[in-house]
Amino acid sequence: MTHNDHTYREQQVEAGMELSGAGIVVTGAGRGIGAALARRFAADGARLVLADLDGDAVGEVAAELGGLGVGADISSAEGNRELVAKARENLGEIDIFFANAGTPAGRGIDSLDSDWQLAWQVNVMAHVYAARELMPAWVQRGRGHFVSTASAAGLLTMIGAAPYSVTKHGAVAFAEWLSITYGDQGITVQCLCPQGVRTAMLAGSGEVGKAILGDSAIEPEEVADTVAAALQTGEFLILPHPEAKGYYEYRAAKPDRWLAGMRDLQKQATEQGNQDLTDR
Repeated sequence: MTHNDHTYREQQVEAGMELSGAGIVVTGAGRGIGAALARRFAADGARLVLADLDGDAVGEVAAELGGLGVGADISSAEGNRELVAKARENLGEIDIFFANAGTPAGRGIDSLDSDWQLAWQVNVMAHVYAARELMPAWVQRGRGHFVSTASAAGLLTMIGAAPYSVTKHGAVAFAEWLSITYGDQGITVQCLCPQGVRTAMLAGSGEVGKAILGDSAIEPEEVADTVAAALQTGEFLILPHPEAKGYYEYRAAKPDRWLAGMRDLQKQATEQGNQDLTDR
């Protein structure tokens, strides 16, 4: 590839025209949304470095798509440092970084301290650690694209999942801060906030989670399609469930009514979950 070819490809990626040839990193890519994103980007011609705590799972996805699979613990600064270094060695420079890995650790107020800490490290600090490694070089070249997978729980709160909701709010807040701080320096920041997605995480959310999200849950491939379209526009919030926008606006406009409605929803979901268990 000539220098002119590389420059043209960079211009295409920057303008959001296409992903062909873009160097993309996706964390949490061994399954679920991360794997679906990887397959979508591979179909669009992107060059991929995929990471997951489960090295075997991500290795299989990477082999399928012709990318590099990296077993990585992104809950630590060192894990992110090593991942970014390997990605740059393989891709040259990273055009788009998807901080997609997440954990549903914990449930209610009595969740173990270790679950709170794990949720904080994976759902928030992993984004911070990655951004520390990426931003200096991106600012220097005047271009970069950071996408964080938060959740509608980061906009609205997830019933029965205190650590998850709190840390996903943190993920949204950090993405907002990145956009405010670096948006005028050529850096695009987007935040993916799906509601229910048919992944192992939803399956493990318990009866209450299934009762709330089950009917509206979508496939990971639908999320990936929404993301691919949003990369063209650069809009900050990526909402695979369009109704989340209305909920978010209502929450901001009428917080007390929103909270009352959520308490009612919690009662209904608990009753439905208990009924489902009785019917088994």
